[in-house]
Amino acid sequence: MNWYMTVLRKYAVFSGRARRSEYWYFVLFNVLISMVLSFVDLTIGTATSTGSIGLLGGLYSLAVFIPSLAVAVRRLHDTGKSGWWVLFGLIPVLGWIVLIIFMFIDSQPGDNQYGPNPKANFEFGM
Repeated sequence: MNWYMTVLRKYAVFSGRARRSEYWYFVLFNVLISMVLSFVDLTIGTATSTGSIGLLGGLYSLAVFIPSLAVAVRRLHDTGKSGWWVLFGLIPVLGWIVLIIFMFIDSQPGDNQYGPNPKANFEFGM
């Protein structure tokens, strides 16, 4: 849960770098929370079973849109790529595949133009 809260604390921080674990734990918690909210929306009748987004799910999606975008940009920075690559996700299928591959790539070793390696800072307790 700490990785999730770390991303929320950096609500609109697009500079710096984010480790793989920070990004993927945030994605995992988003999926789990979205599933729970979808169930609640279906139960209270604010969504239909035809796949429409419910009130709670919609509000949650709006609330985490900026942090999701920010952590994706920081993750791209960690691999040495510009944050503008996130726009590649607007291309259906091909863009999504490319971004998923980028998100799985290991950190660029050492410092890069976006800042110090967060993995090195974490391992040495800084």
